[in-house]
Amino acid sequence: MANIFDIFKKIEKESEARASQPITHIVVGLGNPGDKYFYTRHNAGFLAMDYVSQKCGAQVNKSKFHALVGEGTIAGKRVLLMKPQTLMNASGNAVSEAAAFYKISVENIIVMSDDVNLDVGRIRVRKSGSDGGQKGLRSIIERMGSDNFPRIRFGVGKKPHPDYDMADWVLGNLSEDDKKILFNCFEPAYQGLEKLVLGDVDAAMQICNSKK
Repeated sequence: MANIFDIFKKIEKESEARASQPITHIVVGLGNPGDKYFYTRHNAGFLAMDYVSQKCGAQVNKSKFHALVGEGTIAGKRVLLMKPQTLMNASGNAVSEAAAFYKISVENIIVMSDDVNLDVGRIRVRKSGSDGGQKGLRSIIERMGSDNFPRIRFGVGKKPHPDYDMADWVLGNLSEDDKKILFNCFEPAYQGLEKLVLGDVDAAMQICNSKK
């Protein structure tokens, strides 16, 4: 049986080895800070980040870059996990600051957000592209000067009718049924995230885009 001190030394060495690796990616969950927004449709990215941080044994609770951040390992890569605290429309301020600090190229920024154009329970991975009306994505594109970054978008459902105010819709709370459906998306999304970190966008799409 291994000596407990040897086990502790091994864990410490593994931790030091991880810490010596450079951060290669930034994974961003988009949302709005504050308890009143916790279960709103616009906070799907924050909720997904909570799942991701648990999966990789990280805590996203350190205040830096106008965000809450933590470091974790995904698919063998050391990544910065980020929940911008700037409010949705200024998310790019936090992301661009972190990217500049760690010298992360835009292609290695992976963003998780809500999508009102997708039904609840649908996931969509895209390698790049427009913001699709999502203002957090728009802010990141503007501040980074590029839309060439992968994103994982979680369906939160369309407005009930065309005249419904979009701000009221995205800032409205998810129903209990929709929460359960959304939460069931996070495991396949995490598997897709692992593929994105490895640069395999096609595999990530295969895992996520067919998920119902």
